[in-house]
Formats: sequence, C-alpha cells, structure tokens
Amino acid sequence: MGVAQRKEHRAAAAAFLFAAAVLGVLTGGPGVRAFEDGTAVYIVTMKQVPVFHRRLNLEKFGSNRVANAAGGGGGGGAGDTPSTSVLRKPRWATFLMGRHGSPKPMNYGSYLIRLQNLLLKRTLRGEHYIKLYSYRYLVNGFAVVITPQQADKLSRSKEVANVMLDYSVRTATTHTPEFLGLPQGAWVQEGGPQFAGQGVVVGLIDTGIDPTHPSFADDLSTDSYPVPAHYSGICEVTNDFPSGSCNRKLVGARHFAASAITRGVFNASQDLASPSDSDGHGTHTASIAAGNHGIPVVVAGHQFGNASGMAPRAHIAVYKALYKSFGGFAADVVAAIDQAAEDNVDIISLSITPNRRPPGLATFFNPIDMALLSAVKAGIFVVQAAGNTGPSPKSMSSYSPWIFTVGASSHDRVYNNYVVLGNNLTIQGVGLAPGTDGDCMYTLIAAPHALKNNTASPTEMSLGECQDSSRLDADLIKGKILVCSYSIRFVLGLSSVKQALDTANNVSAAGVIFYLDPFVLGFQLNPTPMRMPGLIIPSSDDSKVFLTYYNDSLVRDESSGQIVSFGGVAKILGGQNPNYGNSAPKVMFYSARGPDPEDNSLSNADILKPNLVAPGSSIWGAWSSLGLDSAEFAGESFAMLSGTSMAAPHVAGLAALIKQKFPSFSPAAIASALSTTTTLSDREGKPIMAQRTYSNPDSTQSPATAFDMGNGFVNATAALDPGIIFDCGYNDFFSFLCGINGSSPVVTNYTGNSCAASTMTGADLNLPSITIAVLNQTRIITRTVTNVAADESYTISYSAPYGTVVSVAPTQFLIPSGQKQLVTFVVNATMNSSTASFGSVGFYGDKGHQAIIPFSVISKVVYSS
Repeated sequence: MGVAQRKEHRAAAAAFLFAAAVLGVLTGGPGVRAFEDGTAVYIVTMKQVPVFHRRLNLEKFGSNRVANAAGGGGGGGAGDTPSTSVLRKPRWATFLMGRHGSPKPMNYGSYLIRLQNLLLKRTLRGEHYIKLYSYRYLVNGFAVVITPQQADKLSRSKEVANVMLDYSVRTATTHTPEFLGLPQGAWVQEGGPQFAGQGVVVGLIDTGIDPTHPSFADDLSTDSYPVPAHYSGICEVTNDFPSGSCNRKLVGARHFAASAITRGVFNASQDLASPSDSDGHGTHTASIAAGNHGIPVVVAGHQFGNASGMAPRAHIAVYKALYKSFGGFAADVVAAIDQAAEDNVDIISLSITPNRRPPGLATFFNPIDMALLSAVKAGIFVVQAAGNTGPSPKSMSSYSPWIFTVGASSHDRVYNNYVVLGNNLTIQGVGLAPGTDGDCMYTLIAAPHALKNNTASPTEMSLGECQDSSRLDADLIKGKILVCSYSIRFVLGLSSVKQALDTANNVSAAGVIFYLDPFVLGFQLNPTPMRMPGLIIPSSDDSKVFLTYYNDSLVRDESSGQIVSFGGVAKILGGQNPNYGNSAPKVMFYSARGPDPEDNSLSNADILKPNLVAPGSSIWGAWSSLGLDSAEFAGESFAMLSGTSMAAPHVAGLAALIKQKFPSFSPAAIASALSTTTTLSDREGKPIMAQRTYSNPDSTQSPATAFDMGNGFVNATAALDPGIIFDCGYNDFFSFLCGINGSSPVVTNYTGNSCAASTMTGADLNLPSITIAVLNQTRIITRTVTNVAADESYTISYSAPYGTVVSVAPTQFLIPSGQKQLVTFVVNATMNSSTASFGSVGFYGDKGHQAIIPFSVISKVVYSS
C-alpha cells in the first residue's frame, strides 16, 4: 500500500469517527439526543498551551530533540513522541498501556485531548453534552454543544481560559494573469508558468473542491512535480470523494461540519459530508489561486480563452468548512484553520467573513482571528476577503493587523453586448451571448403581452420573468425578441436566466432581452452565458428608457385598449468577445471599506484596512460539476463570478510566488512586499477611482483613498523585488493586543500568556502603512526597514495629510544588504478636524527600488478644551 493510499485509508477512518462523534457516541450521557432547546455550540479554550506553542517554548532550549518531543510533527505523528534524554521527562509525557500490556508514550496532542475530556466529564458529570472538535495545534480547546448553564460551569473552571458562543460566517466571488503582468513578469522570474509556485502549499478554507476538474490535474506535464515534503495532510475518502481524488496538485482535502450538523441545518444530500464541492465557490477560488496553466474556458459551447491560477505550479490543500445551504460556523472554521496549520500549509486563504461584527472589547478578539494569529506565529501567511459590504465607511469585515485583507477591483477586460433600438438608440447590456443575424431588426414582444387566451393574469411575476413557456403563445412569439423582467426573484434563486432561455427556445424566439426591475439595487450582474442571442440590461435607468420605447411603440385599439400590433424593433450585438479598456482598475462598489472598526461602538483602529485591492469583478474560474451557487452556470466547467471572494485568492497565489522566491520571508515580510510595491494609477495614468453607490456606481465614482484601496492595486512583478521590507512578528502583535485598554485578561485567555505593561497602538506596529485614528496635538511614529536586496542608498519624500505637519529623520540613508534602518516621523496637528486626510511616504532607492506607504490621519486635535 502506497503513502497516498495509507493517508486515504486513515482519512476514511477519521471520517467515520467524526460521524460517530456527531451522532452522540462521544457524549456525556446515555443515548443520542437531538439539539435541544437552550443548547448551543460553544468554543472553549483552555489555559495550557497548544502543541505549536509548546514546541516553540521547548525550542528556546536549543534542542531539536526537545522540539520534537513537543509534537513537532503536529501533535499526532511519530515525531510527537517525547524525548527524555535531553531534559527531565515532561509532565505530559505520561504512558498508556499498549495492546500487550506494555506502556507506550502519549504524545502532547493526545495529552491535551485527554485533559479536555477529563474536564468535561468532571465539570458536567452526569449531564448531556456533545463534544464536536478537539483543537490542539494552534489552539488548545474544543467545541461543544451545551446549555448556557453548562457554559457558565465550564467558564468557572480553573483550567478554562475562555468560553464563547459559536457564530456564523459566509462567503464573500483568465485574463487576470495578463492584466497583472504575470506572463512577462513574475512568472518569468520563477522560470515560467510550469514552475511558478512549485513547492508551496496553498490551503483554502472554503466550500470544497471538484477534484475531477482539469485545473487540478497533475498529469499535464512530464516535469518532476513531487508533493512538498513538509506537507503532512491527508485526503478524506467518501462515496462522493473517492480514493484517487487527491494527487500531486491537490495534495490534501478534508471537511469540517460538526457545528452545522448538530444545529440541524446540514442537508446531507445537498451540502455533502465530504471535501466535494456542491456549491462551486471553493472550486472557483482554488483555481484562481493555483489552478493549472492554459486550461480552455468553454462555456455555453463557446471558448473564452484559457484560464490559469496566479501560481499555476503551487499545490492545493482544501479544508471545507462552508456549505451551500447555510454558510458556515466559527467552530468548524477554527477546526479547519487548526488542521491546516498542523498539516504545514504555507498560505491560508479565506474567502469568508463573519455575519456580524464580533462583540466584546475589540473586533480582534474572536476565535477565528486569534486562531489565525497563532497561524501567523507558525509562519503561515493569511489572506482574507474584505467582505462585500461596501461602499459605506467602516464596512470592513476583516479586522486584525496580522491578517492580509483584500478588497475587490475591476480589471481591463469586460464583456459588453448591446441592443440597438428602432429609434437608433443603443443600450449597453451584459450577456455572454451571440448577436442576432446581420443588420436585421426583430420585433420586440414582452412576455405578459404574449399569453395564451385566458391562461393567467399578466400580473403574475413569474410570467413576466419568462419562467413558463406553457402559458405563452408560441405562434405569436416565433421569430421575435422576447422581453422578460429581471426581478429580485433572480437574485434569490427563485427564477433563473436558464429557465427563461429554455422558455424562449421553446417558443422559437429569435432572442431574449431582460430589463432590470427597479428593486434590484446593489447586486453585481455578471455576464451570463446564453446559447441564443440575448442580454440583460443592468441599469434601472437604461431599463426605463428601453421600456418607454417598447410601450410607446405598441399600437392599441382606441376603444378597447387591446394591443393590435407590436411596433418596437431591435437587434442584439453579441457579447462573446471581450473589450479592453484603460480605466481599470477601479474599486468596486461592493468592496468593504475602512477605516478599520476597533469595536462595536465603531471606534477607529490605528490599522489600515483593506491592505490592498486585487481583481474581483467578473472573474473566470473553475466550476464544480455539482455547483449550485450560480444557477446560470449549472453544468458548466467554468463560471464568471464577482466579489472580494475572488480577489483574496489572487493575492494568495501571488504570495505563493513570493514564498517560492523568498522561502525565509515571514508572513509580515510577504505582506510588506505586496503592499509597498502596489500601483496607484489606472492604465491611463490617472488616479484609481472608487465606486461610491450601489445604483449606477460609475456615475458616482471619485479618486480612491487608502480606506478604499489600502496601499493600492497589487503589482505581482514588483512584489518579487521589493528592495526593502517592513517586518514584524507575533510578539509585536501580542504587545499591540496588550496595549488595548482593559485587554489583559482577554489576551491571557486567548494566548495563555500574561501581558506586561504596554502602550503600543496599531500605529506603533511596524506595518507598511501609517494610520492614526486620533492625533492629539503631536505623535512620534517609527518604522524600521530591512534591506532584502543589494546595498542601496534611499531618499525619503512625503506628503503630509491635510491638517498636519510632518517631519522625517533621516531623509537619506545608505542601507547595506540584510541590515535595518530606523526612520522617525513627528506628526503635529494644525487644525481641529474629524475628517480623515491622507498623505504618503516614498522610499526611493538609487538602484531602482521604491516603497510607497500610505499615511492616514482621521481625527486631529490641536488642543483639548
């Protein structure tokens, strides 16, 4: 039996044990009980340090053997066996009896699980509970179904650090490699697409993956392509994710759904208790980050070019924790993060955000963000979608400075088709569809005007949406363009474009045009594949113009008001070929905005969010054969989606390229390389714009600020040669958390470490940006840069935010390779204002490197009354 097969068999056994646990085998009382009234899922963290933290503590003694004793293999492998020849045997290195009565050592991870179980049995003796997960690698704790009274009992136990109610999360969704300059830039530096990202594992926490998709095949070249030796994950085996689903490209796949199952919201036939993707979202994001190069994109019988991930040779590990019918829950996501870190992924990409702002002292103190802090401590670069809650200020859904937050921008490729009316007016639409034949004009007929005699009232919404051909007069419609309403029911999935196209085909229409219902606001309409001439008019204003022409062209009987003839005519110009513009990128209206909210009172944090923006609008990506998320792409192998969900994996893939070139870079160093090399102008050299409203967003756009786009638009090639970086680590983030007023007990509960006195704020973190929420008269800020290139002389230039005066020292310096340079900024307020203002600081090297960081000041106070 090969290694892959052994891993798959272990995974199948693990899946069985998981199911048994959820069904109640691992409960505190007899029998199986349903999710009872008053019970809920709680996430409990314990004070004893988890496996990874114990390993780091032991490594301080300078012995790899001791580090291995702490569970260096992830708390469960052979490398987790305690070593007793270097130090006195640790307290946790107890012994269990083997099969023949001989003792065998217990690894530290197993010891933690035993402590968790003993705590539950002792504290909740004789009571019912269901333990869903044991967290042990990044977090020492567990998820458990209990009552509020039981939660209170656990919180008063001396071994328990924190008890928090579980909460819900949600998802935030070809040409972009060319738009980012990869084929002539970053990929060339890595040796071409056939090597770009090789040896780097990108872990995606999403809705799973379709392992049969060619974007994830491993037989597309004869080059050596081994599974990275450092990765230790497994591939689950289930009926819908059979043996052989994983390969050298898709190196690991697991699923996490215990919290969802115990709540009764899990639909086994639709959500699938396996890594298989029945939604489509996870397959899409995985292909954007690291899908294979040169995969033909064929949709509705038409080829739209070839697709490639950002790091086409990187490896993919999937941790399914989100599901079509309900989204997901923090308990499952934390389990996925913990497992991904234990498996030694290099990058974690999360196209998910919480459904609400975390309660409590600060937004940073929540189970997901704190688990990700430990992941960063383990050297894992973490990327998260900003959220689709823009364009309002403080709409950010990704909060913490150790997480790299990505907003969504447009790119230069658009698919536009047009309808030309009989009055020579041209209206723009969206639709991946052919045009009508030649220059012929076709009669327009709206579905409510084409009903069979006395079949139904034309006011029935579904009839106007063209969802039922049996109600329509095919003889009347034949050869004409059918006009349908695109209502909120399409957004909710109650009606579909595919059904309307079937209707049009059944009645022999020459084409179909959808006009937008005025109630559909703030919804991004992606170009929809159509196998017949058609389009959707995405603007409510343009839809009114179209309907006015149509209605004015109707000929009615003067006495009865009945329609005598249809006078409106039109032709459709096809939208299967892309157009390329120079006004990209721009920040999309739905992309969440800063300032970063520090707490539920919406106080501003001294932290810049988003970190940058990346392509997120109308993105082609692989689509699951089982995908249900977008009905318009059902049965297709690719789909075009929009959202910050699509932007985040772009950056995850680009981070893999940086990790490949600079394997020793810390997560903060990767973040810095991406941040300081961004682009601040569009293809025409003008400032990047940001859309400001849901309705007609292009008419309300204005120049983007740092709270719209962070450092700017990602520049993949420049990020591989940053020159200087701004580095910081776990201890800095720990001090920052300790500096939050009243945070000491919360920090201790989450980290297991006690706070020393700290006055550090977010502005004091060595981030590649400067953000001051409240400038009270004067402030001194420092930044330390590290040279990761050859010796170079730098000159600093800067523009002060309006209402401030800034001095910088030094303004020039020579920095040898590998050395650091401290730079000090003295910032003084010159006016009282609560309006944010923006500046920038540029580090310009004499060998061509440049690093630009944004400088933002929100409230400015000259004097206090």
